[in-house]
Amino acid sequence: MRYTGAMASPILNSFAPLVAPGARVLILGNMPGVRSLQDQQYYTHPRNAFWAITAELYGFDAAAPYPERVDALTGAGVAVWDVLRSCRRVGSLDASVEPDSMTANDFGRFFADHPTITRICFNGAAAEKNYRRLVALPHPPGQRLPSTSPAHTAAFSAKLAAWRAALTG
Repeated sequence: MRYTGAMASPILNSFAPLVAPGARVLILGNMPGVRSLQDQQYYTHPRNAFWAITAELYGFDAAAPYPERVDALTGAGVAVWDVLRSCRRVGSLDASVEPDSMTANDFGRFFADHPTITRICFNGAAAEKNYRRLVALPHPPGQRLPSTSPAHTAAFSAKLAAWRAALTG
């Protein structure tokens, strides 16, 4: 074997879903970003609009402590998870995920454990693409929403309008 000087990207592992009994909607991201993985909390990058959008839609304080935001969201029947259980990636961008390294979460088990989920909302294009590519299940209908990531440059008002239509319309 020849040394090329290149080092493999680290293997990253996602974490457990946010879900309560009776959940009706599953919001799927692709893979938590660096900050979220460090904090072991979903959507912790300060410029990610996820908590601001969901707080607006479900009437809780986006600045509340993380456990309170989780309780408010799951109490509204919304579950949150990511498509990928593990992958190799440098940085936080979905475009940096090494395609051959992707392993999906166990959605067969998840949907068996949470049969009340009737709809999936994908937080961005990468989540939808990888779910459809990696998860070969008959599943609830899915809808792609604009990514809440700061890398997705749509205006907050446009993101909010699309999320409102999907989640409360």
